[in-house]
Amino acid sequence: MFRIQSPLAVAAATLVLAACQPMAIHNVADAPVSTSSGKAASATQVRSAIITAGTALGWSIKDDGPGRLEGTLRLRDHAAVVEIPYSGSRYSITYKSSENLQAGDGKIHKNYNGWVQNLDRAIRAEISRI
Repeated sequence: MFRIQSPLAVAAATLVLAACQPMAIHNVADAPVSTSSGKAASATQVRSAIITAGTALGWSIKDDGPGRLEGTLRLRDHAAVVEIPYSGSRYSITYKSSENLQAGDGKIHKNYNGWVQNLDRAIRAEISRI
C-alpha cells in the first residue's frame, strides 16, 4: 500500500489539486469610464480603447452590433469568448463561451479570470489616456 510520509508532499499535492479546481466566473459589470482629463468620453473613443487594449493582449476583438464588441482569446487548445457592451460612460466584460476551460455551473478554470482581469486593467489604462 502507498503511504505519503512527508507533510511537504501532502501540502504539495493539496496545492496541485486546488489549482485544478474551477473558480466562479469573473465578469466586469458596468465599469465606469474614467479619463485622466476628467472629460467625458464618447462611445467611439471607448470602443477604440477596448480594441487597442484587447489586441495588445492577444484578444481578437470584433463588432457584435451597436455598442457591443466580442472578444476571443485563443491560447494553445483553450479559447475564451466574452461580450463587451460599452457606451461613453460604462463598459462590461461578460462570459459568453469557452473551450477546454472546465466551464459549468457558473465556474471556470482560474486562468480565465486572470485573462479577464488583465483585459479589464488594459481597457482602464487605455480609457485613462482619452
